[in-house]
Amino acid sequence: MTPAYDALETRSQAERHAVHMAALPRQVAHAQQHSPAFSALLQGVDASTIVNREALARLPVTRKSELQALQQSARAQAGNVFGGFSTIGFGAAMRRVFASPGPIYEPEGTAPDYWRMARAIYAAGFRPGELIHNSFSYHFVPAGSMMETGAHALGCTVFPGGTGQTEQQVQAMAELQPAGYIGTPSFLKIILEKALEMGVALPSVTKAMFGGEAYPPSLRDWFTAHGVDGYQCYATADLGLIAYETCAREGLVLDEQVIVEIVRPGTGDPVPEGEVGELVVTSLNPDYPLIRFGTGDLSAVLSGPCPTGRTNTRIKGWMGRADQTTKVRGMFVHPKQIDEVVKRFPEVGKARLVVSGEMANDRMTLMLEVDGSHEGLAQRVADAVRDVTKLRGDVSLVSPGSLANDGKVIEDARTYQ
Repeated sequence: MTPAYDALETRSQAERHAVHMAALPRQVAHAQQHSPAFSALLQGVDASTIVNREALARLPVTRKSELQALQQSARAQAGNVFGGFSTIGFGAAMRRVFASPGPIYEPEGTAPDYWRMARAIYAAGFRPGELIHNSFSYHFVPAGSMMETGAHALGCTVFPGGTGQTEQQVQAMAELQPAGYIGTPSFLKIILEKALEMGVALPSVTKAMFGGEAYPPSLRDWFTAHGVDGYQCYATADLGLIAYETCAREGLVLDEQVIVEIVRPGTGDPVPEGEVGELVVTSLNPDYPLIRFGTGDLSAVLSGPCPTGRTNTRIKGWMGRADQTTKVRGMFVHPKQIDEVVKRFPEVGKARLVVSGEMANDRMTLMLEVDGSHEGLAQRVADAVRDVTKLRGDVSLVSPGSLANDGKVIEDARTYQ
């Protein structure tokens, strides 16, 4: 089993929870005082009362699309490229600025291992004194810097391979003999296939840490057959590391500096443990203090601790996108509208709107999990659907547990000709 990176990974759940809940009100207050965006978003919130997950769940969720819109608005009005979300400005406190598609601009502060990637790199088997071939992009997006700063914090040397130039990548690996690779799994597969085509052996590349793409079992088996032990991490340009895989290969362990909630898509309401929902993350980074940031990604909590001895919560990993907004008869229907309907009826559990038929001949059916019989409920819900969405829809009552645990609030089951 891979040993822990530090003592934080093996502390008790109670100790971790106490530390996080003590840090939470300080982070909320810091965001209110130093981030103009959160000063507005959290107006009227008493930071000193945000001392548990229940209080946190009452704060608004800021989703990526909203962050982008706020950034664009602030740039147009006041020239603030970060939309008031960053607590640091250009100069000695900010090493770099990156741009993700949108564009959304992200600051990089000066803290060692700013993106907190060393923990994931270590769990993937890398150790101090090794050379790492880093093939994440070094321009515009922060991926290259995220991995390089994490490798440096671990005590590794980095070859900044970046993307493209496959033959040169093969040559560098053959001559430098790195201990392993960091980048997307698809690009390493391309490199290894090119090496085979060139007749070049790459015996040193025996481990890898992947991100930025799905890493299905079939691809893992392919790398194993080619002598590479690959692990995945889950990180974003806004938050840095969120979770990472260990040698147990049973889900991803959460990073120590984030507080993660799984909420029903389109809402800010936490779901029961094990249910699929949207990942909402509160970062404890003081330079970019994102409070309840909706990643737009689906996942679920796994029960029990990691077999490696790491005690933090585990998630299943990336399970799809949470934005299920769809257009029905020319009008958009949003997950939050379905939530609004369901909240009017306390006897209803899980819900799923199924849109079927053919384009231009749409049919909506709201599936509701209900325990027992409730006379007149279907009609009352149908009236609420029309009131909220301005569209007519059928209602079907099903028994608890009938709907799939896949995070879907809206299922588009139409046929497209």
